Amino acid sequence: MLPLDPVTLEGDVVRLVPLGVAHVDRMCEVGLDPEIWRWMPSAVNDRVGMKSFVQESLDMQHAGTGLPFATTLRATGQVIGSTRFMNVTVAHRRVEVGGTWIGTAWQRTRVNTEAKYLMLRYAFEQLGCLRVEFKTHARNSRSRAAILRLGAVEEGLFRKHMVQGDGSIRDTVYFSIVDDEWPVVKGRLEARLDRGS
Repeated sequence: MLPLDPVTLEGDVVRLVPLGVAHVDRMCEVGLDPEIWRWMPSAVNDRVGMKSFVQESLDMQHAGTGLPFATTLRATGQVIGSTRFMNVTVAHRRVEVGGTWIGTAWQRTRVNTEAKYLMLRYAFEQLGCLRVEFKTHARNSRSRAAILRLGAVEEGLFRKHMVQGDGSIRDTVYFSIVDDEWPVVKGRLEARLDRGS
């Protein structure tokens, strides 16, 4: 697997660009809705929190364990969210796609499907990954359904996996797509995108 260097991934609707501190204010314009952060390990409810979120993402990048993106609309450049490769393990050719949030107005649109497609294609076809992981709060039924719709396989429940920012205990569900599955998953995602979903 190749090391992760900053890269721009571009689709028909979204462009994933390397995340930077300069994105903080534009992320605040769409990303301070409490519902966005309901199931995340830590909530972001003001500019200080958003700046910390971005800095944490950049710290992962500097450590070689992550590659964060600002999710933007290709047509206008508007920042509408963020996502990242994280828990990068080069020796085992494994990455996780996570830390994802999308502004409320763009949820349940083509945006998430296309962003995940771009990241999966890059992971398997450029980086040479054997495995791409996803995880979510066990009680986040919407996220679980969305990950399954991508074509990921649910692998199991990690009980009492995290202590959330508010002190609550989180059970986490793990999913993955492996390289052998990617051709079929890719075809299904491309068909979905062709239908506009």
